[in-house]
Amino acid sequence: MNSGPGLFPDDVSADSCADYPDRASAMEVRLQAQEDEITLLKSSLADALRRIHVHDQLLPLLKQQLIAGGLSQQQNWSRCSQSEQFHYCGRAPAVRRRAPPSVPASGKNRIDPIFAGRRSTSAAFFVSYSIKMFIRGRPITMYVPSNIHNYEDLKMELPSERLVLDWVYGYRGRDCRDNLFFLPTGEAVYFIACVIVLYHINKRTQRHYLKHTDCVRCLTLHPDKVRVASGQTAGMDKDGKPLQSCVHIWDSNTLVTLQQIGLGTFQRGVGSLAFSFADSGAFLSVIDDSNEHMLSVWDCTKGTKQAEIKSTNEAVFAVGFSPTDSNIIVTCGKSHVYFWTLSAGQFTKKQGIFGKYKKPKFIQCFVFGLTGDVLTGDSEGNILTWGKSAADVKTLGKGAKETFQIMRQTRAHEGSVFTLCSLQGGALLSGGGKDRKIIRWSADLAPETECEVNYTLVDEGEFLVGTTRNAILRGTFSDGFVAIVQSFSTHNSEIRHTWARHMTRIGDCDLLTRSCPLHPDRWVVLDLLTKEVLSDSTDGNEQLSVMRYSPDGSFLAVGSHDNFIYIYSVTESGRCYSRLGKCNGHSSFITHLDWSKDGKYIMSNSGDYEILYWEIGDGCKLLRNRFESKDREWASYTCVLGFHVMGVWLEGSDGTDINALCRSHSERVVAVADDFCKVHLFQYPCPKLKAPSHKYEGHGSHVTNVRFTHNDSHLLSMGGKDTCILQWRVVRGGAGSSRERLPSASSTSTSSPEPAAS
Repeated sequence: MNSGPGLFPDDVSADSCADYPDRASAMEVRLQAQEDEITLLKSSLADALRRIHVHDQLLPLLKQQLIAGGLSQQQNWSRCSQSEQFHYCGRAPAVRRRAPPSVPASGKNRIDPIFAGRRSTSAAFFVSYSIKMFIRGRPITMYVPSNIHNYEDLKMELPSERLVLDWVYGYRGRDCRDNLFFLPTGEAVYFIACVIVLYHINKRTQRHYLKHTDCVRCLTLHPDKVRVASGQTAGMDKDGKPLQSCVHIWDSNTLVTLQQIGLGTFQRGVGSLAFSFADSGAFLSVIDDSNEHMLSVWDCTKGTKQAEIKSTNEAVFAVGFSPTDSNIIVTCGKSHVYFWTLSAGQFTKKQGIFGKYKKPKFIQCFVFGLTGDVLTGDSEGNILTWGKSAADVKTLGKGAKETFQIMRQTRAHEGSVFTLCSLQGGALLSGGGKDRKIIRWSADLAPETECEVNYTLVDEGEFLVGTTRNAILRGTFSDGFVAIVQSFSTHNSEIRHTWARHMTRIGDCDLLTRSCPLHPDRWVVLDLLTKEVLSDSTDGNEQLSVMRYSPDGSFLAVGSHDNFIYIYSVTESGRCYSRLGKCNGHSSFITHLDWSKDGKYIMSNSGDYEILYWEIGDGCKLLRNRFESKDREWASYTCVLGFHVMGVWLEGSDGTDINALCRSHSERVVAVADDFCKVHLFQYPCPKLKAPSHKYEGHGSHVTNVRFTHNDSHLLSMGGKDTCILQWRVVRGGAGSSRERLPSASSTSTSSPEPAAS
């Protein structure tokens, strides 16, 4: 049976209201662009001041050399600036290909080799050079390691490793209804992001339907209990152009797509779906997410549209066929219930009349009773019973035909009634929001039993409960409920690098923990076994963005949005933390950092696309000469800017297109999380532009982070607005193009379906 979680306690989801998003989105983009410009200007000013300071220091030395008789021709090397570039000053000037003085404001990046110079020896010429890359007009200089003698001859190839979707953590319950069904196979079917999950509750295995190209928004089960219809949002491509939405009808046994309906027809996406019952599921009704919320009916076998009509400009939450007549359809939503009749390809509409009853703000859900009446649940906490009655001539005038009016009002819940579910014999289940109750009603709406859970419902005997907190519960009235699927929640804002607030380490893999009401500049250390808080610290007054232990665990680096990196000494086997110092030098917020293998140095990136290096000893010393770090080996590689990962940047991208990356522990591949819902797998090192990669889909929004497990057997990727974590199995070799969508995968894991960190 299906559950119907609502939205927020007594209100409609922001996703259901399409009145203002375009304007708000445009304003957010404009504001972000202005903030980026300010950040770059501040960074450029800081760079200029540093260079002026260096030249002021070098000027007296140059004057002394000139007074002493000038520079000798044999002194071919001269340090020219603190930007760590060396210029050949002998007879034959070094070959240099300089970047143009300015870069268009379009934000396109470019890479130019800059030959730093030549040094003559008695045996041969030693050549070292740097690569300069431009992102949003900012030059980023990266030095080529000594073991690379010819940068131009480097070849970038696809890695032999591939990814296969292994497990999906999460459920979309916060803003979707009627999205949880139980199959005869013993599987629960639900969705999150672009993936529809078939989770076998007893065997604890998963299969995945992966044919959707954007976030799945709705789901319905055919009367045969085998076929499934699912609809998605239209979405946008990376250039901001709208993509085409559609409905897929597929076989839940074989995961084969049987029909693709309405490609390009549904504006903005599909909001609600329902199969007909009286004719064994011959037709499918669809409500799209356009301003008019178009109602259409389709032939499931032929995939052809039978009828279409504008529904309403208000939000629509549910659609359904009468179980006895496929020509009768009901829709409900914001302050309305509509009864539609389809005849000869034409719709006629009758609006439910509230009469003496208070009109609720939202009609959240409905079911058909055994007698043909319609029962609705609303935001006032009532179950309303609707039936046909003769028209009130005094109110509606002469000639008025029969109407649909409220026959009975039943007080059910405190706060909204989010979902209703019919049981065999006419009994009914209702799920509340504010009171967190599930109530069983008799056929005549007398309350029989109830239980309180932290959420909402389905099926006789044992129930599956889908909740607005993105969880699925399993249980009974007598035994209570246990979560079998959990997600993290955005809490009105995207989760981006959430583990920066409080990090949990499992082996060598940093995992996100569930968000909690910590202050953004506060972080804690927990003992996973005892749940004991080992340390509770506060740094700066802005949010923390990244945390990383040194390889031996003796230091902890904490990167903050206040532009500082705080260094802590770790003693007593990780139980005692004391601040050692802070790294001061970045002119923007810290985004990524890594430790060297010997634990003495840190490489860091910032929001203005700067790469800095630090020596960690008694404090934190900025290494002015970045050239000296070109051959340093790093224990991890998560910095998105650096010579070894330069090839992951696409031509024309800006600094926000790549959110995170992670090198495998074997140092064979690097995984990348981008802003376009993709996970990439590159070879490592990857220092050349336009490097090829395997691309994988599944997330429904920007991917915020990726991490390999300690033995590189799996990769975890975390989404932003889609609030899900995808677990990928790393496999060697395999046939097929990396750009093809992966076939359905089935996990045979018998472990808990939730991460240990949760």
